[in-house]
Amino acid sequence: MKNHIQRRSFLTGSAAVLLAAPGFATAQTFPSKPIKLVVPFPPGGLIDTMARLVSTRLAQELGQAVVIDNKPGAGGNLGAAEVARSTPDGYTLLMASPPLTISPALYTALPYKPEQIAPVGLIGRVPNVLLVNPKSGITSVADLLAKAKAKPGKLNYGSNGNGTSLHLSAELFKSASGTFITHIPYRGAAQAVTGLIAGEVDMMFENLPSVIGQIQGGSVNALAVTTRRRSKTIANVPTLAESGMPDFDVSAWYGLAAPAGTPAEVVARVGQAIEKISRDPEIVRSMESRGADVGFLNAQLMGAFMSADAAKWRRVASFAKITLG
Repeated sequence: MKNHIQRRSFLTGSAAVLLAAPGFATAQTFPSKPIKLVVPFPPGGLIDTMARLVSTRLAQELGQAVVIDNKPGAGGNLGAAEVARSTPDGYTLLMASPPLTISPALYTALPYKPEQIAPVGLIGRVPNVLLVNPKSGITSVADLLAKAKAKPGKLNYGSNGNGTSLHLSAELFKSASGTFITHIPYRGAAQAVTGLIAGEVDMMFENLPSVIGQIQGGSVNALAVTTRRRSKTIANVPTLAESGMPDFDVSAWYGLAAPAGTPAEVVARVGQAIEKISRDPEIVRSMESRGADVGFLNAQLMGAFMSADAAKWRRVASFAKITLG
């Protein structure tokens, strides 16, 4: 009888210690108030659109409002810096995207340190697509490369500005193919597409969702997508890997990140919620209709993905001798 009482007392004491543990308490109470989701770009763009799709369902899963806070500036770095400086409690999250892995390769002085941002979960990826003007007579990547190599420097490409994903995609293309193609930066992607249609530039890379209408309407020709797998949206268009560049893999990825030091239990809680969201047929259809491929990666796998992405852009920045700020 005495042993039974002692055993019961031990179990009760253990439970009390567990309940008092900070991680356990945090996991049990989070979230107890609205969550701010910082989007480091203006309203209406690709990342903002994805954030609004995710935030509505995330609020349902977590039982608290998820409030979008657009903080554009410095190529996405200002919003990232705000999150990096925030209290690591899970109530300030970042809509993560390529600038997190591109900016450290380009900027000599970032307003935050990359290690101040921790991955929570990757939701999906959006291909870039290689475009040419239909009047160019270029119908394949092989055609484009033949022309570029025949007259180095004669062909040019447009982008939405120095140091952007579209600019670096083209520089990676040049590096992988051993070609010299002149860069013509525009003030934005829409202006670059207009320039391509007008014949001001010979080629460009663009996020697929932004040019689905032009591709389907025939005002631009899509030669290849930049991801390893074909896009379901334009399944007849090959990948660059299929077109002779086996290691080419670029995407405008999106997911959630948090300030470093956010409790693991909170990261796991949010990660579980977005994993569930990424499997919702309605969300998948909505994102795929915008040219996105949905595929969840947990915090650990997202971290590995981001490390590889950052290493790739460091190589490209070194090849192209690009530095900003």
